[in-house]
Amino acid sequence: MCVLAFAWNVHPRWRLLLIGNRDELHARPSAPLARWPDESRLLAGRDLEAGGTWMGVREPARAAVVTNVRDPGNPHDGVSRGLLVTDFLRAEDGAAGHAGRVAAEANRYRPFNLLLFDTVGAHFVSNTPTVRQYTIEVGVHGLSNGDLDAPWPKVGRAVAALRAWLSAGTEDLATLFGAFADDEVAPDDALPDTGVGLDLERQLSPVFVRGARYGTRATTAIALDKDGGGCIIERRFGPGGAPQGETSLRFGVG
Repeated sequence: MCVLAFAWNVHPRWRLLLIGNRDELHARPSAPLARWPDESRLLAGRDLEAGGTWMGVREPARAAVVTNVRDPGNPHDGVSRGLLVTDFLRAEDGAAGHAGRVAAEANRYRPFNLLLFDTVGAHFVSNTPTVRQYTIEVGVHGLSNGDLDAPWPKVGRAVAALRAWLSAGTEDLATLFGAFADDEVAPDDALPDTGVGLDLERQLSPVFVRGARYGTRATTAIALDKDGGGCIIERRFGPGGAPQGETSLRFGVG
C-alpha cells in the first residue's frame, strides 16, 4: 500500500472512511479480497509470499493498514510487516493497547507505518526513522511511504480527493475510486528526496502508478459505520494499470 487517505469520525455516517492504492511488484503472488476461510470475520486480500496482508477488516468494527517506509539505507530483513495487520485483526485487545505492544517490539519488523482502528480510537505506529506511537486526531489524514500527513505530492492529492468527496455530501464511492486512478506525475521541485534518485521519485510520484513490472495492484476502500456495519471494496489491476476485477464485501447492519 503506497498511498491512502482516511477520514476519522468526520462523516455523519462513517466512523472510518479509508481508501488507498497498494503498489507492488506485479509478479508477487497475492490472493484477492475475500473472507478468509480459516477466519470468516476477517476480510482482506492475502500476500501469498509472506502470508500476511496490507489492509483488512475484522467485522464489524476493526481495521488495519500497513505501508512500507521508503528508506533504501534501512535493512529490510526483519519480520514481514504484513503480519502486523493480521495480528491486530485476530487480536482481542483494543487498538490503543495493541499499538503499545507493537511499539515495544517494533524493531523486529521491516520498516513500516501501521494504522489501527477500532470503535474507540485510531492509532499510528512506525519504526522508521525511530519508533513512534500516537493517537490520531479526528480529521482527514494521508499516508504514503513517509510519515503520517507528510507533504508528499501524492499524499496531498489523495487527501484533496477525499476532502472533495466529503464536501460533495454523497455516499457513492465510484467518484472516489476514480480520483485514485490519478496518474499525474508530480513536478520535480515538489518531489520528496528519499534516497532512491530523481528518476524513481518521478515514477513513484503519481497516486496511481502504471508500470510493467511494478505499479498499483489494487485500490481498496473501507467504510465502517457508527452502527456496526460496513463494507470493503477492492479493484484490482495488472501491468500498466489493466483492470483485473472487483470484489465488494458488506457486513453488519450498515
